[in-house]
Amino acid sequence: MAASELRLARQDGGFTIEGAGAERFELINDYLGYLLDRNYSPRTVEAYAFDLLAFARWLGGERLALEAVTTDSIVRYLAACRSAPVRGRPGGNVVSIRDGRSAGFAPSTINRRLAAIAGLFGYREMLDPSARSPVPRGRAARRAARGERSGELGHLGRPRSRSRLRLRQPRRLPRALDRDELRALIGSLRTHRDRAIAGLMVFSGLRSAEVLSLGVRDVDIARGWVQVIGKGEKERRVPLDPDVASLIQTYLLVERPETTESALFVVAKGPNRGEPLSAAGLRTIFRYHRAKSGVPAGHPHALRHSFGTALAEAGVDLAVIQALMGHDHVDSAAVYIHLAPTHLRSAYDAARARQRARS
Repeated sequence: MAASELRLARQDGGFTIEGAGAERFELINDYLGYLLDRNYSPRTVEAYAFDLLAFARWLGGERLALEAVTTDSIVRYLAACRSAPVRGRPGGNVVSIRDGRSAGFAPSTINRRLAAIAGLFGYREMLDPSARSPVPRGRAARRAARGERSGELGHLGRPRSRSRLRLRQPRRLPRALDRDELRALIGSLRTHRDRAIAGLMVFSGLRSAEVLSLGVRDVDIARGWVQVIGKGEKERRVPLDPDVASLIQTYLLVERPETTESALFVVAKGPNRGEPLSAAGLRTIFRYHRAKSGVPAGHPHALRHSFGTALAEAGVDLAVIQALMGHDHVDSAAVYIHLAPTHLRSAYDAARARQRARS
């Protein structure tokens, strides 16, 4: 079987593996369809589809069927991921002089691939309990009791069972843009549409996927609110900055082409004029303006992080930050306290003042 001939095809809003030998991976196609039926995020399904395609290609190169996969097979696959040449990095065991990183995928990518594989074999085990999953499960691990999970009922938190094959991942704080970077990046945007998109991220904390999923009816310009559908189809209402509301109104009146699409942000020109702006299109916009403005960190998520950091620096309560940004848990909002140097400095100074008063 020529593993390289396997490819992904979009079908009915989902993905299927096609090409020579694809019939050996019908379980993967069934699993991807199952994820769609379970209302998983389209982006999650797409990520898992590409992860399982990579696994299927590796199995093809090893001449190994899904039914014959063992724990040892998965260990060998993860080792291959760690040493695989990645575009822009050296291959084999060579370490890059530029950034000191060795070849292979990042731990987060490998862990996501492992999660996709574990989900696939978990699905098979659900259909046939006698077909045990080859992905070993470690001892049930509880999250640290923090935030709303602490206290008298903290012991009732559901344990998370993690695979023993997971790689340790470095915990990095999200990168927020400073004032000069924000001014340069937003200043390079020339259309009302692009400025409105950036404004919704900077002043309302929307994710890029949330911006793209907005419909015209989701924006209440008069009252200054935006109805957002976030991760897991969770809805929330967030305030709309008056200047951003003005940009959206001007965009609707002047720039937005005539179209039957209900999406708020659509393609302005070219063969796809009037169609909803895609994730790839949004990445292209920001890639161009990062280069134009000289702000290499100017990714959409950095704008959202700038919003969270500004809230923390203003002393906004963590529960409010959680609600505004659509986090499932207050722990996710707490990271912005660590990002806010003003907040940290004031808390430190207050603690030192109390310490001096006692001495």
